[in-house]
Amino acid sequence: MFRNTFQSGFLSILYSIGSKPLHIWGKQIQNGHIKRCTDEDIQSSVLEVMGTNVSTNYICCPEDPRNGLGIKLPFLVMIIKNMKKYFTFEVQVLDDKNIRRRFRASNYQSSTRVKPFICTMPMRLDEGWNQIQFNLSDFTRRAYGTNYVETMRLQVHANCRIRRIYFSDRLYSEEELPPEFKLFLPIQAMMVVALD
Repeated sequence: MFRNTFQSGFLSILYSIGSKPLHIWGKQIQNGHIKRCTDEDIQSSVLEVMGTNVSTNYICCPEDPRNGLGIKLPFLVMIIKNMKKYFTFEVQVLDDKNIRRRFRASNYQSSTRVKPFICTMPMRLDEGWNQIQFNLSDFTRRAYGTNYVETMRLQVHANCRIRRIYFSDRLYSEEELPPEFKLFLPIQAMMVVALD
């Protein structure tokens, strides 16, 4: 999908404010919903993925499992809201042994398990909005002793709200991020009284 695209800096694959945020994504909904709504904390449009079962409610990119993303940037960054319910996401990468490996992180698992084709791990989310930073190159090396080549596929399951999902060439500090990649939380208006 992005294999022939010049990749440096940032590559966004979902932005909740865009006209068609799920343009390149597939959807699976069963006893749940995937909809755009306004988040009261950030006063902005977000994508909400909710369902009674995390395994049957998700979005995936690319939509066709036979296609691959072809993203070579090693850092996956997701701006996600903790809905205080079960939540999981899965990313599939290709390594230098030409093997597809999957990494699944969830907030309901307590230990990390590495199997030949899938590594499952726990994830702790803070209350409210979180920026999840996933170093795919480091995880591939530590779990399998191989080198990361590219990201093939991404699935984000219920239950969460999504602001943006992007890949980057390195981790950027808040000051370095372009304004549209930051999560703006409303600042309470303060009244300053000057004494003469």
